[in-house]
Amino acid sequence: MSPETIYQSLYVESRGALKRELTASLHTGRTLRRPSRKVGQRENRIPGMSNIAEHPPEAEDRAIPGHWEGDLLIDKGNLSAIGTLVERTTGITMLLHLPDGYKPDQVAPALASKIQTLPAMLRRSLTWDQGPEMRNWKTVAIDVDIEIYFCDPHAPWQRGSNEKTNGLLRQYFPKGTDLTIHSAEDLDRVAAELNDRPRKRLQFQKPIEATGELLLQ
Repeated sequence: MSPETIYQSLYVESRGALKRELTASLHTGRTLRRPSRKVGQRENRIPGMSNIAEHPPEAEDRAIPGHWEGDLLIDKGNLSAIGTLVERTTGITMLLHLPDGYKPDQVAPALASKIQTLPAMLRRSLTWDQGPEMRNWKTVAIDVDIEIYFCDPHAPWQRGSNEKTNGLLRQYFPKGTDLTIHSAEDLDRVAAELNDRPRKRLQFQKPIEATGELLLQ
C-alpha cells in the first residue's frame, strides 16, 4: 500500500477534511489533503533509472578514469541541442551532433555511437540529469556496456565537471543562437580546442595529454 493510498483513506472523511483529533496528529496540521503531485503528473520521467546515490565511490575522487558526466546545450526556443560529455579524471570532452532533434530516439543512438569510440577502460559509467531525452538509457547501457546514473532533480552540482565545461562551450555556442548551423566537424573542432587547453587541476597538463598517458599504461 502506498502513502498516497493511506492519505486518501484518511481524508475521505467529512468530504475531504480530517476530524480535529486526527488533524492534531499530523505534523503539517492541515485539514485538507494537498496531493503530492498534480493529477496525471509522472512520478519519474526516466523509467527504472539508477540514482547517483548508487554511483560507485571510485568515481568521486577522480582517481579511476572512465566515469563521464553528460548533458545537453539547448538553443533558444528549445528547437535544437548539442550533447556534451566530460570525463571526470582527465576533463576530456566529446560533443554529440544531434541535427534532427534531441528526442530519446535521436539521443540514444548518437550517444551510443560516440561512447563506442572509447576503449573499454574509459567507459565505466555515465551520469546525466533527469531530462526526458534519456528515456532510452537502457539501450545505451546495453549497447556500449556502460553503467548509467541520474542526478537528483535541480542538482546541477552533481555534474560539476560537465556544468563547468558547458560554461566554456557557451563561448562557442552562445545562448539564444541556432545550434543547427553547426556540423559534426564543427563540434569535433570545438572539442579538440577544449581538449588542448592546459588545466590547473591537471597541473596545467592538457586533457588530451592526460588521456594519452592513461591509454599508454
